[in-house]
Amino acid sequence: MANAERSGRPTEAFGATAVGRTRTRLRVACLGLWLIVAALAARQVTVVLGTPRGERLTDLETWVGPNGVLHVNGSLYDSTRFTGTPFGGLVLKPLTRSAEQALGWGWTFGTLLLVVALGLIAARALPQPIGRRTALLAAPVAIGLLMLSLPVRNTLWLGQTSIIPVLLVLLGCFTARGQRTSGLLIGVAAALQPTLLLFTPLLWFTGRRRAALATGATFAACTGLAWTVMPHDSYRYWVHHMAGVGLGGPADDLANQSLHGALLRLGLTGPLEVALFLTLGAAVAVLALRRAVRCFGDGQLLLAVAITGCAAIAVSPTAWQHQLLWVLLAIVGRAGRRASDRYVWPVTVVLVMTLPTRMMLPDMQALDPLRTNLVLLAALAAATAVPFLSRTSPHYRSPLPTEYAPAASARFKHVPLVPYLRRVLTRPNLLLDLLLIRITYAAYAQVRLAATGGSNSAGRAEAEENGRQILGLERALHIDVEHWANRTVVTIDRLRDFFDYYYTSMHFIVPLTVLAVLYWRRPADYRWARSALGFATLLALVGFWLYPLAPPRLMPTLGFVDTVHGVQDFSQPDYGTLTSLTNQYAAMPSLHFGWSLWCGVVIAVLARRWWIKALGMLHPLLTASSIVATGNHWVLDAAGGAVVVGAGFALTYVLSGPRASTARPRRASYDSRYLSTARIRRL
Repeated sequence: MANAERSGRPTEAFGATAVGRTRTRLRVACLGLWLIVAALAARQVTVVLGTPRGERLTDLETWVGPNGVLHVNGSLYDSTRFTGTPFGGLVLKPLTRSAEQALGWGWTFGTLLLVVALGLIAARALPQPIGRRTALLAAPVAIGLLMLSLPVRNTLWLGQTSIIPVLLVLLGCFTARGQRTSGLLIGVAAALQPTLLLFTPLLWFTGRRRAALATGATFAACTGLAWTVMPHDSYRYWVHHMAGVGLGGPADDLANQSLHGALLRLGLTGPLEVALFLTLGAAVAVLALRRAVRCFGDGQLLLAVAITGCAAIAVSPTAWQHQLLWVLLAIVGRAGRRASDRYVWPVTVVLVMTLPTRMMLPDMQALDPLRTNLVLLAALAAATAVPFLSRTSPHYRSPLPTEYAPAASARFKHVPLVPYLRRVLTRPNLLLDLLLIRITYAAYAQVRLAATGGSNSAGRAEAEENGRQILGLERALHIDVEHWANRTVVTIDRLRDFFDYYYTSMHFIVPLTVLAVLYWRRPADYRWARSALGFATLLALVGFWLYPLAPPRLMPTLGFVDTVHGVQDFSQPDYGTLTSLTNQYAAMPSLHFGWSLWCGVVIAVLARRWWIKALGMLHPLLTASSIVATGNHWVLDAAGGAVVVGAGFALTYVLSGPRASTARPRRASYDSRYLSTARIRRL
């Protein structure tokens, strides 16, 4: 027995130590998230209160400022600047003087407290049971996402009250004791935002009929009180403006993310548009309520509330940006049976609610209907289309696992540096990858443009001086062939047309084609190649930032001909075409050559036939010739592109090891050590 005790104690101590370490890591992670939340809150306060009065809290100034509509005798809607319900004006009028005195600090901090309360309630409303990690991290993650979301940022900047109805509904659904109190809170929210009356049938069909009756009675009482006190304003809001349509701006404004606004932007007007709006709105409401009732019966009450709120956005005559928080709450829904699909919906929602739409979709006329209605489409998807999993589904808690390659032996002792980045054999979710590629490219374009202060003229002198340095170095190395190549191509029309086309078209066509083929035919190699390309692009951004460089075509007195963009007017401080789209001084390193070299290396490594390998390596050769002959890059720019691509492949190898197809199983001791560590992490 003594021997058994001695043999058992180290194991128990090891297990206790492992669990203690896991708990410590969770606490540290939780503390870090709360610090991030505090930093976000401080930044919001600094941005809002650091802006001169008259440029911040403009909506609040419109209502309760010295000349606000709540001070003026007569109708609230004379100037159409007040967009709330008559009941909202009735509630705000007694608070006018105190709000005016606290305008700024008090309102901003009060809004932040409402956001914190909203995040805490949403975190507590997650369907049970939840793990310890989720319980600790849910609240700071929820509050942080709310702080970053466009509706909250817009609310803080303008001084809106749109968080209050959402908070009242969540209080009524998750914290109120008794159905009457719950209905009272939701009824007041509906009196402030009428389309929230959709929660009345949700309450009714989920068995909370007293709450539903209380909601309807409270809404009727509040609206009736406002009608008694302010009959003229009530008539103008409910009858003349049809529940606020046209207040605060035209209904077809891009900020109106409702079905009514989308139909108007598509060019529909008159009785046809009204009939179509009512028909589609009724269909969305019915489908959303059916889904919400099923989610409620499944124990996912927060998702049911979010679905109903998304339907309220769609059927509202006007749903301005600061009223769209319901879409963010729909992030709690789980969609996708595979583990690789599980993150598609939450990532999509977070990106839609935190980034401008121009970063989500390219600025192309054909995509205007999608880009201008992106939040509405997300709300409609949450309300009617996304296949949220039931808690009874076997995939709800245990999605289909991802296939991994066996652990690989590397040539160096400490490779991979991040051993948990195992090689995935299956292809990633296409929608998620397209979203991430688009966001990455938009961020790349923004950083590239900002590298010289946001415009080409800001760094012109430095870029031209760096250009003279590069030319001097090339002359010392006897590789300054740019002028000869450019003049030769200019004199041969067919050669000029070929290189112009190759420069403008193949830069995107070939890399996208390689990625598409790898995604479809070689998913494991797709991840490896994509990572290398991403690292190379990030390193190139550092080069753009640190070393702005004028290409040959933008160097005065050197006599280069810009065969692609046309004649340049060097007398202008900001010259050259495409200056509003990209930074023309981001020449070192050349990503034209870098991306083409990446394509050549990937094809040469993965292709089986020699002639395909040869074609792959021919692409960077033709690209190098085109960028030099058209006057868009120096020879050393291509060398810089080769350096960042090589560094990209090296970083991929160092961080995650060899490719899956070349992986050899490690020793059994490593596998057992890895499995035991994985079990400890799950604790």
